Amino acid sequence: MVGSADVPSSDDKLITLFLRTLAECGITHAFVNWGSDHPALLEELERQRIEDGKTSLFIVTCPNEMVALSSAQGYAQVTGKPAAVIVHVDVGTQALAGAIHNVDRGQTPVLIYAGASAFTSNGELKGSRNEWIMWIQDIPDQAAIVRQYMRHTAQINSSHNVAEVVKRSLQIATSHPKGPVYLWGRREVMEAEVDTSVLDAAGQDLRQWPFVEATALSPKALTAVATALMKATNPLIITSSLGRNVDAVEPLLALSTLLAIPIVITCPSVVNVPFSHPFLDSISYLNPSVPNKHLADADAILVIDSDLPWIPTVAKPSDKARVFVVSGADPLKASSIGSWHVAAEMICQADAQVALTQIVERVSHLDEQQRRSVGEQILGSRIVQDRGQLLKDAHTAWLDGLEDRERDFSGVHLTVPNIIGGLRRAIELYTSSRGMETLVLSEAISNYGAVWEHLRPEVLGSVLTSGGSALGWALGASVGAYLGGKVKSHQVEGARPYELVVAIVGDGSFMFGVPSSAYWMARKYGTPFLTIVLNNGGWKSPKLSMLGVYPSGLGSQAIGERLSVGFGPDSPDFSQIAVAASGGWAWGKRVAGSDATALEEVLAEAVNVVVKERRCAILDCILESI
Repeated sequence: MVGSADVPSSDDKLITLFLRTLAECGITHAFVNWGSDHPALLEELERQRIEDGKTSLFIVTCPNEMVALSSAQGYAQVTGKPAAVIVHVDVGTQALAGAIHNVDRGQTPVLIYAGASAFTSNGELKGSRNEWIMWIQDIPDQAAIVRQYMRHTAQINSSHNVAEVVKRSLQIATSHPKGPVYLWGRREVMEAEVDTSVLDAAGQDLRQWPFVEATALSPKALTAVATALMKATNPLIITSSLGRNVDAVEPLLALSTLLAIPIVITCPSVVNVPFSHPFLDSISYLNPSVPNKHLADADAILVIDSDLPWIPTVAKPSDKARVFVVSGADPLKASSIGSWHVAAEMICQADAQVALTQIVERVSHLDEQQRRSVGEQILGSRIVQDRGQLLKDAHTAWLDGLEDRERDFSGVHLTVPNIIGGLRRAIELYTSSRGMETLVLSEAISNYGAVWEHLRPEVLGSVLTSGGSALGWALGASVGAYLGGKVKSHQVEGARPYELVVAIVGDGSFMFGVPSSAYWMARKYGTPFLTIVLNNGGWKSPKLSMLGVYPSGLGSQAIGERLSVGFGPDSPDFSQIAVAASGGWAWGKRVAGSDATALEEVLAEAVNVVVKERRCAILDCILESI
């Protein structure tokens, strides 16, 4: 039978061209989970090892598909460049699970390739069906499993256009809105031999496949936004993910400083503003306990790169406020969110960096015109100065309050401010003494806001979230981010690899993260990271959702275990799960009680294990149970 014949491999295969094209397009890493649809890949990679001494892509074996995609997301978030993920037919595609949601919502470019069952059954072609599972894994439309989360899907059908399919997919993945693409190919197609002329013709100039360039505000929109902000008594800027492009932060701060405009960060996925900036007003996940105190009185609001600036049932602007929405990617969320509306005077599709640079220049120009015509300036006026001083005073008071909460160890249990404040100081101690690069990946969910506040991040790109809501991202992402940091240090001038990567997770997020796979990968590929588990004994978020609808309902006084959202009374020892998964390589401790000195010592010890011993460290920190 041709389908099972053991014949010498040919150098000229479709799979050779596929992998070569990925490498030519700048993909360096493939996070893989192999299956029966991948004989051609496994054979080709071994040919490369024998003939070239290495594979064209660095292969990262991932025992779980969601961890694979989470790792690829972490890699791409750090490098700004896509990685490849290779999974197995329909079941491997399904096992990507919530990570599909995260790379979509997080606008992270990733190329996903899945094989598919053979389509011939009688040995007509090499790769023809020869295992029973190839019948039950053959579905009518494999790409439909993930299509609504993808920027693009395509089937690989022929060697004559496989290079074009790959390049078009990556062109789309790296254009706004950036995100995942999904390619798939039948087993016989990927096994097909390729004429040398096809290989030679495939190497088209990559400069012919650019991503779509950033767009600017129209003259009409630019004038409207700049004029409204200048004339406003209470202007306001709201953003969530502008910091994905670190070059957009400088014009944001310039605009805020020129007009003393408070910046409110809602549902952040990146560092958008250095925490010490005096006009950073608040970081909120839009719950009533952290209100946007400027929203009701704001008379001109610039919403820029924010999926959700406010929740109308919690708080919303005045009907008289002039609202301007600017987004570089799908400002109406038409392709990504089912129901979405922000009542606005103007909605603009424009790149944040370009738009803000335009606005700063226009504000300065309009101010100069006013100075020449009437002898008065808006920039530097008493109104702007007074507004700026109020914002500075409020920022100082905010910092004082954070410090008080971090130093309060009067309770029976540790608190999130205790732990994250201590972690920040431990990082600062090592950073000041070693000048090391640090990255924090937060998946604290119900404690998201508190983690951002008490980390007080200053360095752009130093804190990330998944950008989505599917739990289980942080552990795998830590592995990918560490690898991405090493690649970036070789490709970007002045960049250095991370010495310390920290994953902050809830106990639920830890279990969703498939620690048995993540810590095995960390040991195998030498990617040590520190894990802080904020252990409140269950899923707090579902309980908070219930209280949001039934604040005084029957369940309002029930503990988590009774509500079936708790993990008690016998909670797992998460630190030892990690130790076992790594074969004893990782170091772990459970931290309980409320002792400032003990916390400081164990945090220092954990950081030391990661930074100096180059091993994973896990602290299972016991909070008050839900």
